[in-house]
Amino acid sequence: MIFFSMLGKFGALFASIPFTIFAAVYCVLFGLVAAVGLSFLQFTNMNSMRNLFIVGVSIFLGLSVPEYFFRYTMAAHRGPAHTKAGWFNDYINTIFSSPPTVGLMVAVFLDNTLEVKQAGMDRGMPWWQRFRTFKGDSRNEEFYRLPFNLNRFFPPA
Repeated sequence: MIFFSMLGKFGALFASIPFTIFAAVYCVLFGLVAAVGLSFLQFTNMNSMRNLFIVGVSIFLGLSVPEYFFRYTMAAHRGPAHTKAGWFNDYINTIFSSPPTVGLMVAVFLDNTLEVKQAGMDRGMPWWQRFRTFKGDSRNEEFYRLPFNLNRFFPPA
């Protein structure tokens, strides 16, 4: 959209679309992006209490910690991290104000610290193992095939 708005006629076309239509399109697109992100969980064992705990806590903290940072900043006109090192304050306040970053940090920490013995099977790692190399599975060639028979010119490694 940014590219098309640089051209006058396309910019006029985008400017004529009502804001509510843009909002509806963004709601649908962001919902799809979130669903695709969560679709990676299909190969994990979601019957495991460990995985349910990791997903639930990371989503909860990913939403609540940035909200706390936002509300604190609105009330105090500065972030919760307040030391004499301004660069450190900016660094901490920026990282913990981002919901995906907080959720990712919590999920990675919990996934690598909780019951590591059985974690390989619960994470879905054996399912992904065969796709790490091109020759690992017969479906790789079909999945990674280039369109218009371009594999003749760009063979897989």
